[in-house]
Amino acid sequence: MPRDREGRHKVTGVALPDDVYARLLTFRTRLRRFERWSADQAQAAGLTPAQHQLLLAVRGHGDSRGPTVGDVAEYLLLRHHSAGELIQRAEAAGLVTRVRDSEDQRVIRLQLTEAAAERLQSLTELHLQELERFSAESPLGL
Repeated sequence: MPRDREGRHKVTGVALPDDVYARLLTFRTRLRRFERWSADQAQAAGLTPAQHQLLLAVRGHGDSRGPTVGDVAEYLLLRHHSAGELIQRAEAAGLVTRVRDSEDQRVIRLQLTEAAAERLQSLTELHLQELERFSAESPLGL
């Protein structure tokens, strides 16, 4: 497919075959089902879906010192203030702790509590199994 200077796909105006729309619909439906399944799993583990995503953002962050509020906002597509509120609620629930950055004391980073790390590991194992099933059932060719 042709791309513009920024690497985005160009709209060509050429009619797309019906099966492209059907495959895209199938894919998007499966994504929504996975999201719902994931939310149900989080709730069964005693977390809100947003808390689960927060824990994943903290654990999955590439820097072992932990992410900042800004990093979390970027990962979860939230405004900084909304990310801060989510973090505040998670901290009150005993899921994360705030720690000062070792290199810059002005920076606050997040770490998982031991209990949160255990919950996240269990949820992640379930998600990996579901993703394997998802992949096996959905050779969409997109």
